[in-house]
Amino acid sequence: MTDTADTVVDRLAALFADQGAKSYLGEAVTMAEHMLQGAWLAEQQGESDEIIVGALLHDIGHFAGHLGTFALTDTEDRCHERSGAALVEDHLPPAVVACIREHVAAKRYLCAVEPSYAEGLSRASQHSLRLQGGPMQGDEMARFAQHPHLEAILKVRRLDDAGKAPGQPTPGFEHFAPRVRRLAEAHARGSV
Repeated sequence: MTDTADTVVDRLAALFADQGAKSYLGEAVTMAEHMLQGAWLAEQQGESDEIIVGALLHDIGHFAGHLGTFALTDTEDRCHERSGAALVEDHLPPAVVACIREHVAAKRYLCAVEPSYAEGLSRASQHSLRLQGGPMQGDEMARFAQHPHLEAILKVRRLDDAGKAPGQPTPGFEHFAPRVRRLAEAHARGSV
């Protein structure tokens, strides 16, 4: 039996409610605040549902991954992007799944193609970058540049970087739930 769009939304809402108050990787915001800020910024910029939902869910793997949440004391990557993508890949369009799965690779790519980008990363993002393989090089960078969803992935990455403002008010998950539901319904129909 496949999940309905409502089931998917309910499951994601529960993850936000149950796990969202966790500290966000040594940043001055919680996990939920971080993801909600990215989605809110995307909405304010007039982005598509795919970008808004991609920003909303890009770090959902920290909630659902079997390796737990990243810490500044980590010496190995916890691969939250894979856990997050696996959680939603049967329920949301490929562009959203790509934004979740590739937002770490996007950081590595941007560090390689825009040298000033790395200088703007937070301390936690710089630490995780080292664990995630550092800036891309050569063939890996060339392959990533050909990704069919590159533009969306890079937008979500930049929203990820911007969503770290302490005390920034945003709507809650319920505000974005209709967008998630629409995308899940469209994906189930095969129309996205």
